[in-house]
Amino acid sequence: MTTLISTTDTVTRDALAVLQPGFTGTTVPDWVLRRVDEGLASVALFGRNIRTAEQVSALTAQLRAEREDLLVAIDEEGGDVTRLEVRTGSSFPGNLALGHVDDLELTRAVAQELGRRLTECGVNLNWAPSADVNSNPDNPIIGVRSFGADTALVARHTAAYIEGLQAAGVAACTKHFPGHGDTAIDSHHAMPRIDVDLETLHARELVPFRAAVAAGSKCVMSAHILLPALDPNRPATVSPRILTGLLREEMGYDGLIVTDAVEMQAIAGTYGIERGSVLAIAAGADALCVGGGLEDDGTVQRLRDALVAAVRSGELAEERLADAAARVRALASWTRGAKGAGSAPGAATQEEAASGTGIGSDIGLIAARRAVRVIGSAEPLTEPAYVAAFTSASNIAVGDETPWGVAAELGRLVPGTETDTYSGETVEPAAAVLRAAGERRIVVVVRDAHRHAWMAGTIDALVAERPDTVVVEMGVPQAPPTGALHIATHGAARVCGLAAAEVIARGTEARGA
Repeated sequence: MTTLISTTDTVTRDALAVLQPGFTGTTVPDWVLRRVDEGLASVALFGRNIRTAEQVSALTAQLRAEREDLLVAIDEEGGDVTRLEVRTGSSFPGNLALGHVDDLELTRAVAQELGRRLTECGVNLNWAPSADVNSNPDNPIIGVRSFGADTALVARHTAAYIEGLQAAGVAACTKHFPGHGDTAIDSHHAMPRIDVDLETLHARELVPFRAAVAAGSKCVMSAHILLPALDPNRPATVSPRILTGLLREEMGYDGLIVTDAVEMQAIAGTYGIERGSVLAIAAGADALCVGGGLEDDGTVQRLRDALVAAVRSGELAEERLADAAARVRALASWTRGAKGAGSAPGAATQEEAASGTGIGSDIGLIAARRAVRVIGSAEPLTEPAYVAAFTSASNIAVGDETPWGVAAELGRLVPGTETDTYSGETVEPAAAVLRAAGERRIVVVVRDAHRHAWMAGTIDALVAERPDTVVVEMGVPQAPPTGALHIATHGAARVCGLAAAEVIARGTEARGA
């Protein structure tokens, strides 16, 4: 460990301690090491920082050579949102798949295995799980990241996920408080607003977060959303009423509160990142996530200096900043003692894993297979198929780098299978698919067909012309099932694609939902 004498004053060190910045590169830049020596207590990893597990391990070892009690955070939800496997697709299904199966032991086991892999890479804080109740099926940002639309189901699986992840020594960060499920706007782009009364919020949005508090979630992430019933003027991230009054005082939460990324437009476009960061710490947040889009030393300096200036001017109480920094350091201390501390409550043995109920290196695939819902019937696929992937713009949380679909996996099972991609800009997509497919069986793959009229219309046209068409829905299965065989995977992780491809290749007898 490098030993340096730092002359950074206490307020500046505390200001650095509350930042969770990202950076560019697959090794640690010198400026990050310098800021760690000056008091930076956390860093965040994104897909751009990751090539292999071994490389991530070397990167985190480089960081901890500078400071042992460093929080290394990541946005690794599994399912559609993956950073460790950003270029291949996740080995774990996401929340909607786990909620569909509704087996708490399975959810704990998946979370614990994911946590084990993070621990092996030196990551000790995961910005997961999403505890949002997906009550709005048109939600453009949550969707399959939620365990479902049933409040009680979301609450029990949120708790199970936290237990599994933290049993592996990784701090869970339950998000997006007080609930992002009933929104029609992505807070990466603008300020969402939820206009429901207090009774609804307490009966729906807040229930999974109360379960998270009871389960001991080490961290909670705030949402950049406006809820007038709680605070008519300020979004949750910068609202003392919501972060301090509701979460701390009313709900009794004593862990770390971290903001969603402050460079998201809901904050940056409303307050600017400097003022937004000051307001967030003053409101009760303890840490500021930044770095998904801004990953440079200049951003860290700007936020550090804004916090220090706010303390010097009296806008931000020095005690509030000191308390926030202390909570960050306390969580880092917990992770050092919790690494591999034990098994999750209800977690199964390796022997049980073989039967599909417990922990194992293939637990993700086991879970994905159990999450598949099949309606209809089809003969086994003995000749190469034609896969038509219908795409729309990915939300920022998922990103464009991560592959999804069934074509690659089906091609391995049935060599010669080919694929093309179609979008809302494609001229006469049904006719284009029919021309490209020829006599081959058509497999249509979609995400959230119910949110895209062109997808639904094209599927109807294809099924009318080719009744043996197979439809694979890898988003929220809200649209009526159609096709000779309709497969809902409840997520677009790599293992979900494999599970669907297995069904298509082997065929299936007639069955219902």
